[in-house]
Amino acid sequence: MAIITDIADAVVTELAGGAFSQPVSAVRRVLPVYELADLKDLRVTVVPAAMEISGASRSLSQHDVRVDVGIQKKLGKNLDAEVALLLGLVDEIAEFLKRRPLQAAPWAVWVRTVNEPVYAPDHLSEQRAFTSVLTLTYRVLK
Repeated sequence: MAIITDIADAVVTELAGGAFSQPVSAVRRVLPVYELADLKDLRVTVVPAAMEISGASRSLSQHDVRVDVGIQKKLGKNLDAEVALLLGLVDEIAEFLKRRPLQAAPWAVWVRTVNEPVYAPDHLSEQRAFTSVLTLTYRVLK
């Protein structure tokens, strides 16, 4: 498979072994689009996002692979409390994956995590749905 797909699958595998404040069942998808009714339950979706290749030496290339982890859930009436809980989960996932070796892709090294958007205000106001995205960057030399 492609490097980016292998890393996305490895992130899904790592998340399956994690212990979080809420049950997390991550899946890899190429198109993370759900009907609003599907967001009744928490959705954690791992999506291959981008890859940048640059020279590392005469014989090696550096592949910086970005994988998005989307956390989504339809919310009830108490937006402030529910968003706070889900932001806590986003922090837990970010902390869990930070500097963590991927067992299924030991040749990939974590570089950074960016949380943007922390949450999507338009999803909250228009659909009462929480959407947060963690963008993980892993580096591979080959």
